[in-house]
Amino acid sequence: MNILVCIKRIPDISGQITLNDSGTDIDDSGLGHTTSAHEECAVELAIQTAAATGGKVTVLTLGPAEAVEQLRAAVAVGANDGILIEAEDPGAFGPEDIAQVIGDVIRDRAEEGQSFDLVLLGNDAADTGDFQVGIRLAYDLEYPVLTGIQTLSATGGSGGTTAIEAHGIGPAGTEVFSLDLPAVIAVQEGGVDPRYPSITGRMKAKKARIAEYVAPEPGAGNPRIGLELPPETASAVTILGEGPDAAGALVDVLEEIGVIRS
Repeated sequence: MNILVCIKRIPDISGQITLNDSGTDIDDSGLGHTTSAHEECAVELAIQTAAATGGKVTVLTLGPAEAVEQLRAAVAVGANDGILIEAEDPGAFGPEDIAQVIGDVIRDRAEEGQSFDLVLLGNDAADTGDFQVGIRLAYDLEYPVLTGIQTLSATGGSGGTTAIEAHGIGPAGTEVFSLDLPAVIAVQEGGVDPRYPSITGRMKAKKARIAEYVAPEPGAGNPRIGLELPPETASAVTILGEGPDAAGALVDVLEEIGVIRS
């Protein structure tokens, strides 16, 4: 089974967060970058499934030239190759734009003889909170789609074709789905533990084939929503007074902010 995993280069938000001038994305100029936990789990599920079915894993991202770092990180843990859709300003691409571009690449690869049986994505974007790309991509490709999936395995489908059994957590507990391929699945973290790269994997990643495409201009009808940072909260409290009165005031403040309970 050949699997495509779509990942995204996101800022490492352990530092100070600010927004860009347009207010549509995080200003990542002073931050490191990584891949979201959802997508790390999607890569792990893809590697496990491809190994069980004798297939291959390709990772894809739309982003700046530096996003090749995230592609090679996925290769280092077991993916086979990568696709970089280079976009100078990836924040200008809304979910519909991204889905359309990915769909075009999938169709282009199919014409070249490389078809993907399964497309995995993270359930949502860790930086912008988009939940739409997987569903929009499935609609564009006319594939069935599942979201919120934590584990999956290949099974026999109708007519002897390969299918997927997928598990996710719903309101009533574990939900089990079965669907024929090709399909799109959005993965939620929690079902598997992503692996760490080995020294051999890191060496392989340096030599891995990364195909490059140039992203078209983003559509004008699918703009990014505006983002706002939460209001700053006070980080210090001054207690006036002395003796028992000050102690009582301190207890009142600690109860108010939830540090202690009466």
